[in-house]
Amino acid sequence: MNQSDLIDLLSKIPLGEIRYFDSIGSTNDEALQWANEGARDLSLIVADEQTLGRGRMDRVWFTPPGTALAFSLILRPSADEKPHLSRLVGLASLSITEALHPLGLHPQIKWPNDVLLNQRKVAGVLIELVWFEEEVSCVVIGIGVNILQRAVPATDILRFPATSLENALGNPVEREKVLHDILSAFTRLRPQLGTDEIMNKWGEALAYRGRQVQVEMGGDQTVFGRLEGILSDGSLRLRDENGKSVTVRFGDVRLRPYA
Repeated sequence: MNQSDLIDLLSKIPLGEIRYFDSIGSTNDEALQWANEGARDLSLIVADEQTLGRGRMDRVWFTPPGTALAFSLILRPSADEKPHLSRLVGLASLSITEALHPLGLHPQIKWPNDVLLNQRKVAGVLIELVWFEEEVSCVVIGIGVNILQRAVPATDILRFPATSLENALGNPVEREKVLHDILSAFTRLRPQLGTDEIMNKWGEALAYRGRQVQVEMGGDQTVFGRLEGILSDGSLRLRDENGKSVTVRFGDVRLRPYA
């Protein structure tokens, strides 16, 4: 993978500029700096290796050289998109699932930001906002996908079981093709951000739908209930043991199946 090959590969997708790094601390950190310097909409940063990659709540995202996809996309949301920014994590997750379907895989989205294969995490999304005064001027969407099994860290440091496309398929897959297909799906789905269609797709792709789950909140609070679906702002809807509807919003949360 190199910059010139990426530019050729992605030439038919309406992106901004593309920057490639053999090794980088964090693609999101680089993208945030580039955004503050005026990067165009849909500018892209791709790295072969991340040494300081991170997920939600500053958890480490393991990205050894040549084993995974690590990239960040810079969005400059339009006036029509700004009321729906909370849906971007669903849009990004759906872009991953749509890229994996042609491989014969059946991915699901573990709310709010993970993609699962066979109940194991294969990809994650990290959304970060750039503010100008009281308005969001830019959004950075970081995506990591485990391509080879060597991208999966040791089980003793995992918070949730993980897998790779190599393990799921039984053979390696080209990183560049997966990158192309994710970005192609993202640009195709983006115009649906404010529609019911994108929310219906997100709801249909939800892992554990109809099952009992537990959601660990900040402050040692845990919510139990049957997962019913997604609300229009991307919040999770549960039904507790008393039949009461419970809304779980984005934040310091962890969702798990509950036996």
